[in-house]
Amino acid sequence: MADTVLYEVSDGLATITLNRPEAMNALNVAAKAALRDAVRAAADDDGVRAVLLTAAGDRAFCVGQDLKEHIGLLTEDRETGSGQTMSTVREHYNPIVRAIAGAAKPVVAAVNGVAAGAGFGFALAADYRIVAETAAFNTSFAGVALTADSGVSWTLPRVIGPGRATDLLLFPRNVSAREAYELGIANRLVPAAELRAEAEKVARALAAGPTVAYAALKESVAYGLSHSLKEALEKEDELQTRAGSSQDHAIAVRAFVNKEKPRYLGR
Repeated sequence: MADTVLYEVSDGLATITLNRPEAMNALNVAAKAALRDAVRAAADDDGVRAVLLTAAGDRAFCVGQDLKEHIGLLTEDRETGSGQTMSTVREHYNPIVRAIAGAAKPVVAAVNGVAAGAGFGFALAADYRIVAETAAFNTSFAGVALTADSGVSWTLPRVIGPGRATDLLLFPRNVSAREAYELGIANRLVPAAELRAEAEKVARALAAGPTVAYAALKESVAYGLSHSLKEALEKEDELQTRAGSSQDHAIAVRAFVNKEKPRYLGR
């Protein structure tokens, strides 16, 4: 991966770190491509059982599009008539969000600072958000005369409700970590100095857990959000059959009966 994004796998945990702290981890073309490749690699690697998405520095998780680069690309578009600049949604943001949300393994976002625009979107696409008490969230899009991307139009209303989501999209503002927790955006708040250790602890616990069941849980929740109760029940039947036939289920039942701690295989 490029230096703009760091990628490491250890004991079944893939750690992906946005690494442009001097630019508040803003997304230039190189960073977007590297992040896309990293999340795809983690999602596709059977040896990876959980993913930790984090960022370097203490000011920002990711402030979204690098507007300094963006304005140059817009100027180039006008001069050449290519209109390629906004293809970044199709080429970068959409694949990133699909890989995070669709990964058959838990994804934990450790939000260390401001998460704005696409950065907010990537955090929302994760399954679990551990947030520093000094962090903040901002939709940002309308502030630069753009509409939502990076999945925010889908994820944010499902997390906080359509009314509140519309308010934050029409009137972008910084949502404090405390308010984010109260709204349900943050799953857990921790002091900034403890964020990385707590996030790694949670992510490693998930990596050591029954990942077949976790994948089924992710799929069932996503399915249930857009289907009827009847369809959701049928999906639960399908997924429970899959989970029930896994080695992890047999291990868990045997450990429960024997009053032992299960050691899952992720199969």
